[in-house]
Amino acid sequence: MTIRKIATIGHPVLREVARKVTREELATAEFQAFLDDLVETMHDAAGAGLAANQVYAPVAACAIHVQNNPRYPYKPNIPLTILINPEIELLGTETFLNYEGCLSVPNLRGEVPRHVEARVRAWDRAGNDLDLHVRGLSAGTYQHEIDHLFGKVFLDRVVDTTTLTTWNDFERFHKEAFVKRVTALVTRFGS
Repeated sequence: MTIRKIATIGHPVLREVARKVTREELATAEFQAFLDDLVETMHDAAGAGLAANQVYAPVAACAIHVQNNPRYPYKPNIPLTILINPEIELLGTETFLNYEGCLSVPNLRGEVPRHVEARVRAWDRAGNDLDLHVRGLSAGTYQHEIDHLFGKVFLDRVVDTTTLTTWNDFERFHKEAFVKRVTALVTRFGS
């Protein structure tokens, strides 16, 4: 496995719409090795997720994994999930404000309205169909990663730019209120 370089904001690859992956391509040793690299890079950077175009490969694949993540101690655990060609259907009208950061936008966070519930359809890394109903804070994580595959970064969804903050100032001034707010969401949905 290889730790790959992560593209940062301003690089055109982050604005590309990822191309779909065929089942034949997915089954190749090269693509499976790429998925291993994607997961290894995400873990090395302590990310909650990582999309393929963030490592300069604009293909419709992303990884999500939250396991007692030190960057996001308030996030509920999500088992390692690989999504190939994901499609997301936002359910209902209820949203919450999620203070998001991104490995491709170093040292910046901001509030993004995210849907409380979503349905995600994709393939797993073996090409099996996935049909997930994601809720609560975890739904925000899925929405964030899938956005990348459509050339979107969280900054595109920030409605109030006065919420933008560095990581240090988030910790100092905003984290306590945010964690209190999302703890209620996690308690409500268990995710």
